[in-house]
Parts: sequence; C-alpha cells; structure tokens
Amino acid sequence: MPDLIGKSGVLVHTVMPTDLATQWKNQLPVLATPILLWLAELATIKAVEGALAPDSMTVGIGHHNRHLAPTPVGFTLRIHATVVSATAKQIVFDVEATDGTDRILEGTHTRAIVDRNSFETRINHKIAGRQA
Repeated sequence: MPDLIGKSGVLVHTVMPTDLATQWKNQLPVLATPILLWLAELATIKAVEGALAPDSMTVGIGHHNRHLAPTPVGFTLRIHATVVSATAKQIVFDVEATDGTDRILEGTHTRAIVDRNSFETRINHKIAGRQA
C-alpha cells in the first residue's frame, strides 16, 4: 500500500484532570503515559481515515515510543502521525507530540490492517466462549 506513505494526521487535545497519572495510582499530576499512547493511536487512525477499503480497519500491534517530558493539566497537545511504511497487512507511523513548550513524545506505532467482519466475529466468539 505505497499510496499510504506520507499520509498524516494531527490530533489536538487539551490535558484534562482525567488524563493525569494520578488516575493511574501515581502521585504525579502530569499527563499519564498510557493516555499519551492512546492519543498517539488516535492520531494514526486519523492519518489513514478514509484511505482503507470500507470492510477494513486497523488495530494497534506495537509501540516504540519515548515519553520525553511531563505535561500538566490545561496544556494543549499536538500529536502528529505520519505513515512511513505500508504493506497489505500493516502500517508503520512516525509519531511525535508537543505540548506548546516541549516535545513530549517521539517514536513509532504499528497497526495491522484487518477485515472488520472477521475481527468482530473473532471478538464475539471469544465473548461466547467466556460465557459458556
């Protein structure tokens, strides 16, 4: 899927109290790393929005990122995701984020391209197996 290379997405998010590490049993009132990674995933999804077949979707399969600086509540993040590699089965994105003062994230995120119906069927089978 070379036509995806170079596609990019930007997500803007203002850090809220619910985004802080204190919500994750940490004493520091700064943006939690799991939230930052989730926001990076949302930026990657945005980057390829509308570019895949309607019966396809992407799912996250890998993060290789560094959380570089703390961000307090009220700061506005800009998360950029750019496709740097793409095959029929997966897409690799460069991701970076800033908070208006510091660069706070750098790295890559990989997403698999999957058939939406097959994936949903797999989830439903898993749920049914647990309920049995």
